[in-house]
Amino acid sequence: MSATLQLEHRVLERARLSRDPRFDGRFFVAVTSTGIYCRPVCPAPTPKSAHVRYFASAAAAAEAGFRPCLRCRPEAAPGTPAWLGTSAVVRRALRLIQQGALDETGVEQFAARIGVGARHLHRLFVQHVGASPSALAQTRRLQFAKRLLDETSLPITQIALAAGFGSLRRFNDAFQQTYERAPRELRGRGHAGGARRAASSTGAGAADQVVLRLAYRPPYDWQHLAAFLAARAIAGVERVDQRGYARTLMLPSGAAIIGVRPVAHANELELSVRGAPASALFELTQSARRVFDLSADPGLTARALRADPLLAAPVRRRPGLRIPGIWDPFECVVRAVMGQQISVAAARTFAARLVRRAGQPLARPEDGLTHVFPAPAAVLAADLTDLGLTCARTATLIAAARAFVDGTLDWNAPPDELVAALQNVPGIGAWTAQYIALRALGEPDAFPAADIVLRRMAAAGRRPLSARALERRADGWRPWRSYAVMHLWCAASEAAI
Repeated sequence: MSATLQLEHRVLERARLSRDPRFDGRFFVAVTSTGIYCRPVCPAPTPKSAHVRYFASAAAAAEAGFRPCLRCRPEAAPGTPAWLGTSAVVRRALRLIQQGALDETGVEQFAARIGVGARHLHRLFVQHVGASPSALAQTRRLQFAKRLLDETSLPITQIALAAGFGSLRRFNDAFQQTYERAPRELRGRGHAGGARRAASSTGAGAADQVVLRLAYRPPYDWQHLAAFLAARAIAGVERVDQRGYARTLMLPSGAAIIGVRPVAHANELELSVRGAPASALFELTQSARRVFDLSADPGLTARALRADPLLAAPVRRRPGLRIPGIWDPFECVVRAVMGQQISVAAARTFAARLVRRAGQPLARPEDGLTHVFPAPAAVLAADLTDLGLTCARTATLIAAARAFVDGTLDWNAPPDELVAALQNVPGIGAWTAQYIALRALGEPDAFPAADIVLRRMAAAGRRPLSARALERRADGWRPWRSYAVMHLWCAASEAAI
């Protein structure tokens, strides 16, 4: 598996023996004498080198017959970068599997959706990931189920449903085979602490709240991310204050409220969910990881960007800078269109007006949260004539909403294809499409080259660079241009202050 990791065996050995947390999630260590696989930061006694095997993902270790360690919990490791750089087919398939696409269909139908044969998809996954699509989906389901067992008081039947198992019997069989214990046995070991955490966060009147922990690689610049979201928070939909971030979301089951806040003295964020069924928890955790950019490797991006003198100082000032995402793709498109060539405050005002006009009110408003952001169909049905937008922007909003309703925009397509499709919507140009890719997809290499702030910053006091010249300058930042964008925007904002 060392070839899959693209690292020499001696390098992996040094990383394992160092127990350096910066290697957490980059690879997994399996011990042949115990049949267990761990994170490289596991506190267990260090095994002999002769008994060690390396894997690029938890799924690959599980497929090879190893069980996850109960001490270091490999499922809590940040997302592995081993998945980066794979083929476009595998990237899209991985994204769909993480969204649960294999929970309700077979591999044949899944491969047809991707546009390849089942055997070819299997070969690609073994080559790039080290495990089959089915094994990866099973690992994802079991790992998420174990987190719910450890950290919540949900009944086991609901946990099985939340993890994507069609029946409690299938869940119990798969869990017993992987962990060699029944789900109730593991809950008996670790449930008390998790239940206490959940109970301490819910409070009176919030019995349906579930609290989960989401790990990340330090450093993490929560202050900048929270300030970025606060400046753009839509009244009635979002709230950002000293308690953290909170907002409303519309799920197939109805409205829900989520909250996110940093955990003191831990490299984790706390995600609280209220009003959502168990089956929605996995998708919500995946969305939270994207919105708060929790799978990023700040050390890796910093090393790549600080080689350019333009970025060296900004990277030193804010080494934990992340990409602030947006929960819903349509909401991101609306925000981007409204923000074209106007101030952040003005765009926020227009968005609040749209929410009051077309958003669905909550049955029970809570602490300033009163509405859910409108769906595309609601925007099409609403009267947008007196929101204060120009006729051109109003027409673009309507065209974008129609593209969502009729399925013209496929959010599971590769980023390059989606950017091209966005530019086919009247009124959406290259800058807007790249901005949407950056914030709605969390695309690490999105780059709005026409942005005037970026062109001025790159010119270092001289005449702003052209978009083409900026793209040439930014070629050395790839594949982390999105992070360069955030550093330059932040530096420009701080300079203005």
